[in-house]
Amino acid sequence: MSVERVNPSELSPPTGFSHAVVATGTRVVLLAGQTALDRDGRVVGETLPEQFRRALANLLAALTATGGTPADLARVTVYATDLAAYRIHAPELGRVWRELAGRTYPAMAVVEVVRLWDERALIELDGFAVLP
Repeated sequence: MSVERVNPSELSPPTGFSHAVVATGTRVVLLAGQTALDRDGRVVGETLPEQFRRALANLLAALTATGGTPADLARVTVYATDLAAYRIHAPELGRVWRELAGRTYPAMAVVEVVRLWDERALIELDGFAVLP
């Protein structure tokens, strides 16, 4: 498996994401949307950074269960119920990402949504990975 991160010089330098990811491998893992649910199905965390940490940990737990690692992530989409709050907390969210997933960034998008399935959820992450 190989993952090549492509960041063309004619585009603005990416911070916390890659503009494009070329992934080749034998297994594609589709990761369902993950919020800050605990084992009992309750949303934990009152703040966006707390919920982001749990949602990312949940996404990575699902990936790990397939034999994957954060470096195998090719794409992640972040759904936030408050884009302004996401921007305010972006530096802290970046630190959480680096702590849990490292500095190898997938292609990413952040999308503001009206609400998520669980109305207490402030954020949801989904994505896909390519494994050898």
